[in-house]
Amino acid sequence: MGRITLDKVTKSFGATEVIPPLDLTIEDGEFTVFVGPSGCGKSTLLRLIAGLEDVSSGQIRIDSKDATMVPPAKRGLAMVFQSYALYPHMSVRKNIAFPMKMAGIDEAEQNRRIEAAAKALNLTDYLERKPGQLSGGQRQRVAIGRAIVREPAAFLFDEPLSNLDAALRVGMRLEISELHERLKTTMIYVTHDQVEAMTMADKIVVLRAGHIEQVGSPLELYHTPRNLFVAGFIGSPKMNFIEGPEADKYNAHTIGIRPEHITIGTGDGPWSGVVNVSEHLGSDTFFHIHNTGLAETITVRADGEVGFRHGDRVTLTPRSDVIHRFDAQGQRIAA
Repeated sequence: MGRITLDKVTKSFGATEVIPPLDLTIEDGEFTVFVGPSGCGKSTLLRLIAGLEDVSSGQIRIDSKDATMVPPAKRGLAMVFQSYALYPHMSVRKNIAFPMKMAGIDEAEQNRRIEAAAKALNLTDYLERKPGQLSGGQRQRVAIGRAIVREPAAFLFDEPLSNLDAALRVGMRLEISELHERLKTTMIYVTHDQVEAMTMADKIVVLRAGHIEQVGSPLELYHTPRNLFVAGFIGSPKMNFIEGPEADKYNAHTIGIRPEHITIGTGDGPWSGVVNVSEHLGSDTFFHIHNTGLAETITVRADGEVGFRHGDRVTLTPRSDVIHRFDAQGQRIAA
């Protein structure tokens, strides 16, 4: 079991409060992602759950038991850090076995768990190698294997892919998601990358300055962001925001429209502008349109075959059914 509950948890460093009173429940078996910009408190929150930081007030419960004052080693959680933190002089097998050895688990049980973890992570052929003989992705899998053999109530991942190149990030993202499907264990994952959040999470917790801005499934946050911050953070490229007379037509202070919900062309259209930059990615092309009279730049996501160039005048047609409306305080206006 791995249900984790935070009840009015706060954290202060001296006179600086970095986590104001915060309530959150992570259900057993759920893959929850903490996401937000640098300095939003997501890693601090993870460390509070792990017990690596003391809470200033409030209560943390793991499976309904008060764990607020329980030492990290006795919380039944396993943490995977941004750095692999492997012992370079030890083999993969010995690295994975290390936490079990420290816990006094007998050798036969150690070997059983090592073999099972290695199979799950495609590391069987590498058990006798040293970390220096492995790729970055393989080293990260060893770090995950070291967590798996502890058979924790929950896994805590602190930006585990940020040291990997783009291709390895995609591969490891899939491997961690597949691992969650196999183990069905609670996972809490911290990242500043909203693409990771959208593709991996059952539930996303969007943080800003220690506050929870919104909690929901990836599609809930994509389709119904609670405020301008969430709307601008979730989605890549980010949502376009427009104020002024165009927003007034929708009885809103600000309207938002995602790049994929705008059609670009040369015929009739309610908006027009000039192509400044076009980014051709193969399957998609991103156009950055200037001189629209609406915003400094309007970004449009189009099919990769669309071939407008710098300086071309184009028309833009937004899908009116997916325009988001926000009031002067930046809060969503219900349809």
